[in-house]
Amino acid sequence: MSVFTEMEWRGEIHQVTSPDLAEKINQGGLTLYVGYDPTGASLHIGHLATLITLVRLQLAGHRVIPLIGDGTAPIGDPSGKSAERNLQSIEAIDQNALSIKSQIAAIFKAAGVSNFKFEHNAKWLRSILLFEFLRDTGKHFSVNAMMQKDSVKQRLEREGVGISFTEFSYALLQARDFLELYQREGCVLQLGGSDQMGNIVGGVDLIRRIAGVQAFGATSPLILDSNGQKFGKTEKGAVFLDRKMTSVFAFYQFWINVSDADCLMLLKRFTLLPRAEIAALEPEIGQPTRLVQKTLARSITTMVHGAADCERVIADSEILFYGKVAEISAATRAELLESDTGIPTLIMDRSESRSVVDMLVEMGLCESKGDARRQIAQKAIRINDEVVVEGQVFGLAETDHSIARVSRGKKNFGLILG
Repeated sequence: MSVFTEMEWRGEIHQVTSPDLAEKINQGGLTLYVGYDPTGASLHIGHLATLITLVRLQLAGHRVIPLIGDGTAPIGDPSGKSAERNLQSIEAIDQNALSIKSQIAAIFKAAGVSNFKFEHNAKWLRSILLFEFLRDTGKHFSVNAMMQKDSVKQRLEREGVGISFTEFSYALLQARDFLELYQREGCVLQLGGSDQMGNIVGGVDLIRRIAGVQAFGATSPLILDSNGQKFGKTEKGAVFLDRKMTSVFAFYQFWINVSDADCLMLLKRFTLLPRAEIAALEPEIGQPTRLVQKTLARSITTMVHGAADCERVIADSEILFYGKVAEISAATRAELLESDTGIPTLIMDRSESRSVVDMLVEMGLCESKGDARRQIAQKAIRINDEVVVEGQVFGLAETDHSIARVSRGKKNFGLILG
C-alpha cells in the first residue's frame, strides 16, 4: 500500500491542511518536523507515537527533523491546558533538552534511522528582537482569528483563569519555527497531535504569506483506549521513556498488561511491524498465551530501552511470576525496590519480622484481617511457594536475597523487599 494509505490504516492521520498532502507523502523526499518542548525531563508514551511516525516516514524516504523546543518551552503552549504553566528557568529547560534528545536518538538508532537532524528553536527565538518579531511575524496574524482558537476560548471562558499575553503569543512562535525550518532546511511539512492543528495552520499560512510556497500540516488523533480514556495515563501518572522515571521493568509490564481490546490499535500505532505480521497476530488476540501482548511489549521495550534490558526484564518477569524470586537479576531487584511497578509491594527491614495476616492487608492482597485468616485457613496463601500456616510470622532474614513473593491463589501476588 502507499505510504499515506498505510498511515491512515495505522490511525496516524486525523486532519490535513490540504488534500494534496497524500500525493506529496507518497512521492517521498519531503523534509518534515515534529516539535518536542522540553518542559519536563522525559518524554512519555504519548510522544512515542509521533516518534514512531517519524521513524516510519524516514524509512519511507523522507527526511525528518525532531525540533527541540528549548526556545518555546519557557513560554508554554496553552493547547490542552486549563491553566497557566509555571515558568521554568532556562537552565532547567536546557537540561531537559539534553535528556529528551538522548531518548529520541536512542529510539531512532534502535529503529535503524541515522540520517536525521536535530534542530533547536532557541537558535532563532532566544536572539530575536521584539520589534522585529512583531513587525515580521506578528503583522500576519489576526487577533480576531486567534481569539477563536479552542485553546484560547476555553481559557477565556473559564472563570478566574484567563490567558496571559505570554501564552497567547505561543502560536506565533510555533509558526515562526515552521518558517525558519522552511528557510533553513526546506521543511514543508509539520506533524503534531490533534490539539496542534490551529498552531500548524498558522505556520502554513505564514510560509505562504512570506515565501509564497505551499507548506503542509497533518495531525494524528488522540490515542484513546477501549474505554475511551486517554491512553498512557495510569493511576500513578504518565508512563515515561526515562528509566529513572519509569523503570524498564515497569515499562515492559505496562505494555504486557494492556487489554485485548487495545492490542490491534497499539500494534499499528506503536510498532514497525509490517501489516502482514500484524494480520497474522490478530487471531491470537485474547488467547491465554498473551502472545500479542508479549510481542507488543518486546517490540516497544527494545526500541526504547535496548535489546539487552528488554530480554533481562522478560526473563525476570517469568521468574517473578513462576520461578524462584531469589534468581531475579540485581538490576530488576533494584527497579522493584526503587520504583513503582504496579505490583503490590511491602518494604521491610531485613531484621524485621511481622504477622503474615498484617502483611496481607497492608499489601492489599486481602481486604481485612478476617479475610486474610480465612485465606490462610484455606491454604490459599504462599510465601515463596511455601503454604502459610495460621499465626505465622515472616521476616526477610529467612531468605537469601531479601526478596519474597507472597501469593494468594494462582493469579494474585505481591512482593516483600528489603
